[in-house]
Amino acid sequence: MGDPIKPKKKFERPPTEWNAERIAEEDALKREYGLKSTREVWKARAELRKIRANARLLLAAGDKSLDKGKQIMERVRRFGLLKQVEGKENTIDDLLTMNVRDILERRLQTRVFKKGLARTAKQARQLITHGYIAVNGKKVTVPSYLVPLSEEDTISYYKKIDIQPKIVEDAGKSEEAPAKKEGE
Repeated sequence: MGDPIKPKKKFERPPTEWNAERIAEEDALKREYGLKSTREVWKARAELRKIRANARLLLAAGDKSLDKGKQIMERVRRFGLLKQVEGKENTIDDLLTMNVRDILERRLQTRVFKKGLARTAKQARQLITHGYIAVNGKKVTVPSYLVPLSEEDTISYYKKIDIQPKIVEDAGKSEEAPAKKEGE
């Protein structure tokens, strides 16, 4: 059993706190993916940094660490972090071309929004935290859960919920909810 271990930080603060360009980029990512705080962008960057550092080490080691390279590539493939090009196998060099958006795209929050189970990314986050979303029939309440490709098709509602899709008119001038029937 032993003593509990103090949890480690899963992110690292940027070296310069007030860099306008970086802050603008992080704000754009927060809006696009419906993130709660900039810390979530930093966590995704830290995960990306780990993957890229391992890739650089493997490239420097050459053929000595083939098994470790296969393990890393298998993990990246399992989560769908790299885009598959037809007729081409991904290599360790391809890991160096990854960016933060690749990781943010695989979050459960983004997958729920892209699948159309929620109107917005923020609503997707709310549905997940309130227990309305299930993966493989099991309730998942963590918006940052990285969804493996094998589980992507099993994302569904856990509880019955009535979310009406947005109806946008041809020019996108106004948005309306469908009219209620008489008797409701």
